[in-house]
Amino acid sequence: MQSNQEQLVMGRITSVYGIKGWVKVYSFAEPMENIFAYTPWKLQLNGQWREVVIDQWKHHGQGLIAHIEGCDDRDIAKHYCEADIHVDLNQLPDLPEGEFYWHQLEGLTVVNTEGVCLGVVDHMLATGANDVLVVSPSSDSVDDQERLIPYLPENNVKEVSLEQRRLVIDWDSSF
Repeated sequence: MQSNQEQLVMGRITSVYGIKGWVKVYSFAEPMENIFAYTPWKLQLNGQWREVVIDQWKHHGQGLIAHIEGCDDRDIAKHYCEADIHVDLNQLPDLPEGEFYWHQLEGLTVVNTEGVCLGVVDHMLATGANDVLVVSPSSDSVDDQERLIPYLPENNVKEVSLEQRRLVIDWDSSF
């Protein structure tokens, strides 16, 4: 099985649903049902990696439920609960020029247009209005402040360089 460097967490199996082996799925994909386009899923169960295939899924309320191939019992399905859903990175579609997956932005050094280091992208948040960079301080940053910076490519994001591991943003270091 491949290392985590070649995989991405796309969601999580949260709990069982019903008595026939179905599970509730929390998806990080957008739209959420896109998680079912990636197969097989890789789960780490009791320290061991296991590939699973989803043979049925559907919307349930605000969320998703799925049936794992060969799992037809609630007690067996319980073993999958709390497992992160990993997929191979090479399954993700290429994005248009200038668009990035969140995992590509994580770890980039954030520098403002004046060249002041603000820290490193720790993770991203979806707020509804726009995505937000959570920038944690680093050894090179101007201070030890965590910053929440709107990710607006048409506005304050001036450059993203995956090769240089750097993101240039129009943002005052005093914010």
